[in-house]
Amino acid sequence: MQSNGKIYVLRDDQTLQALVQQPFQNEELLQSLLAKYPDVLAGEQIDEASPRRWLFVSREVGVPNEPEGSERWSLDHLFLDQDAIPTLVEVKRSSDGRIRREVVGQMLDYAANAVVYWSVETIRAAFDAACQQRGANPEEAVLRFLESESADENAVEAFWGRVKTNLQAKRIRLVFVADEIPPELRRIIEFLNEQMDPAEVLGVEVRQFVGDDLRTLVPRVVGQTADAERAKGAGTREKREWNRDSFIAEMESRHGVDAAEAAGRILDWIEQRVGNVRWGQGNNGSFTPVLQVGDVEYPLFRVYVSNCVEIPMRFLKDKPAFQMEDKRRAFLARLKEIPGANLPAENLTGLPSLPLSVLHEGEAFAAFQRAIEWAIHEAEGTARRSE
Repeated sequence: MQSNGKIYVLRDDQTLQALVQQPFQNEELLQSLLAKYPDVLAGEQIDEASPRRWLFVSREVGVPNEPEGSERWSLDHLFLDQDAIPTLVEVKRSSDGRIRREVVGQMLDYAANAVVYWSVETIRAAFDAACQQRGANPEEAVLRFLESESADENAVEAFWGRVKTNLQAKRIRLVFVADEIPPELRRIIEFLNEQMDPAEVLGVEVRQFVGDDLRTLVPRVVGQTADAERAKGAGTREKREWNRDSFIAEMESRHGVDAAEAAGRILDWIEQRVGNVRWGQGNNGSFTPVLQVGDVEYPLFRVYVSNCVEIPMRFLKDKPAFQMEDKRRAFLARLKEIPGANLPAENLTGLPSLPLSVLHEGEAFAAFQRAIEWAIHEAEGTARRSE
């Protein structure tokens, strides 16, 4: 391993400080850094269009090789991303001779058995135990990760439900982490990533640079070849344009007639009411009605093909009509009148959501309309008062 590379820090006093590349003293140091700072996994390099965020589940997660069997292997780290995709991480230093061949066999053993013998209950129990060890509340940790501010049991349960779905579909991610990934391992990672679908296989090289009182970690993702991106649809993911027909067809395919009819009903009404409906791109299709009031755009809500209606309080709080917390609270109170919505009591700066399918019922849809009409009235009234 070459460890004489340098990077430079320009300090406030205009002096230049060199940081010299150094290997990690031991594997435990690198493992503990990953557990404490998951961002080192470079989620923004893995998916530039939708940077991956990481929920740390646990270290040393047991993997059995038979139903209800004992743990035969121990995975270094398990994470979940925001799409609830289990991400298996194995860590080795470049000085460890096992990094060239043995680590690949280990990871494939873990993956092949995890998707068969792990259950969502297993993963959740490991997460709960790790949270309790560090004095954290598991549900609150999930809600923070989902950027939901209040106790929303539906959001937590829906997230773990997606973990179960991904396990059943064998939709997982395998990540090899090392301070330097040798060419032999890089080629294996690239080959596996091209061949495995829907699983993803990547490497993250984490180089450490040290100087005086500074230590810098520089991650780099390997394995994303053009062939792998084409095979997994990554090259066209952000280019897919949704429209009414494709959205409703996908809703019916995924969630049934009721959800599809609810989406159509919302579109019939809101297209006439505000005119401007913006369609999302990518696999997780969406549409957002945007109210134009003078020079200000109000994103009223966003409907996802995943059967979710999201209320963008995070963005509305910066708009004139909803800068005051009381206005956002009044809006949320009206949304909470929707039967079956089960919205949190307080989520005034986040992204509270409700299942789209509940709006199939007439009473629920009418309550939703009233809440949105109130928001439109507030936006238009604020503009008139400021003239």
